[in-house]
Amino acid sequence: MAPMNDSQRSLCEQATERARENFSSGYNCGECVVEAVLATIETDLPPHVWKLATGFGGGIGLSGDTCGALIGAVLAVGAVHGRSRLPGGDDRRDVLRKSKAQLYDDPGLYRLFNQIPTWFRQQFGHTLCRELTARWHDDWLCRDHALHCREIIAETAGQAATWMCFPPDRIGTLAYGDTVERLDS
Repeated sequence: MAPMNDSQRSLCEQATERARENFSSGYNCGECVVEAVLATIETDLPPHVWKLATGFGGGIGLSGDTCGALIGAVLAVGAVHGRSRLPGGDDRRDVLRKSKAQLYDDPGLYRLFNQIPTWFRQQFGHTLCRELTARWHDDWLCRDHALHCREIIAETAGQAATWMCFPPDRIGTLAYGDTVERLDS
């Protein structure tokens, strides 16, 4: 990743702390990350866009699948680095080629978005809520579980802010982690 300047580092710290406060205020994991990061990093999205993350709590409606904080990070990073439109053109094949290039080659957006679950897995050992919270399945609403998730949420919000500050012209330099395709870095 590119080195951060003091201003970017401060934004990441603000997002981390705001996410921690959000959790203590009653936001769920996905909402915490999206609200904290979008309140900290300038985007063109309305302030209440965080409500899109409500259903991701507990690994999507308590199903235990992908952690809501991880999904919140993907949504937040997409607010800055996501595509706002597909490439234009008259020839359908040319449009498809350009679209593929945006994702794989130039700027290679999949390289950036691949960083998110790769980092998350390295930090926390799993991406699934049910694995991250296995020891609390019989006592879901206990204090220890809440504190555990609050720290995952806070760290993930800070890291999401880091990716949001990543220079768009450097995305193509990022190496892939695990992928469903056998892509070379």
